[in-house]
Amino acid sequence: MQVIDQAIPAVKLVIPKRHGDARGWFSETYRADILAAHGIEDHFIQDNQSFSAQQGTVRGLHFQRHPFAQAKLIRVLSGAILDVAVDLRRDQPTYGRHVAARLDAANGHQLYVPIGFGHGFCTLEPDTMVAYKVAGGVYSPEHDGNLLWNDPDLGIDWPVSEAEAQLSAKDKVAPRFADLPPLF
Repeated sequence: MQVIDQAIPAVKLVIPKRHGDARGWFSETYRADILAAHGIEDHFIQDNQSFSAQQGTVRGLHFQRHPFAQAKLIRVLSGAILDVAVDLRRDQPTYGRHVAARLDAANGHQLYVPIGFGHGFCTLEPDTMVAYKVAGGVYSPEHDGNLLWNDPDLGIDWPVSEAEAQLSAKDKVAPRFADLPPLF
């Protein structure tokens, strides 16, 4: 398993090794000891899964405020996504910057997003299924927050236009980055 720091070093690309033969392949998708050796020492308490029928579905940018803030380890079970993490930690020099990575079922790559980040993704293929491990707090509606996915101040190069994006009602009216109070 490789663990690679991204442009924002707190975010990591996790590349599990696949052992293949004529039958297919086998992979360890989670190893606490290897991740801990790379600074990921979270105690994962919940697994989540989402299914998006349409290409161009955007989920996010979401976060949970303290004391239910969450870290996530995201992977794709079928299809593909552009996965995005936005740094919401005001005391960091990377505040307001983002990291984006393509995750798909074929490559098996995962993205670790620590507490203090907004997270979202756009499906690149129809029938995309995403699974993620969650550390920190369980979901709390009172501590749920979001950020406008296509806020021009963030400069995220989404693979879908605003007119084509499939969004939830909540994500359509999310606040802009400049309007967020201090969160982390």
